[in-house]
Amino acid sequence: MNNDRIRTILNILFMVGALVSVILYFTIGEDKTVFFYVCGASLFLKMMEFVFRFLL
Repeated sequence: MNNDRIRTILNILFMVGALVSVILYFTIGEDKTVFFYVCGASLFLKMMEFVFRFLL
């Protein structure tokens, strides 16, 4: 698998995670733990895409 394909997949997963995070933020009640986990996971995916873009 080449780097561009991996970056594209990571970007798509990040965008889906960001959308789910926004939805969770506005629909979840008082306990936002799930929101933080989903948001953190999507930020991690974006950081991995960043590494692939600039270091590989």
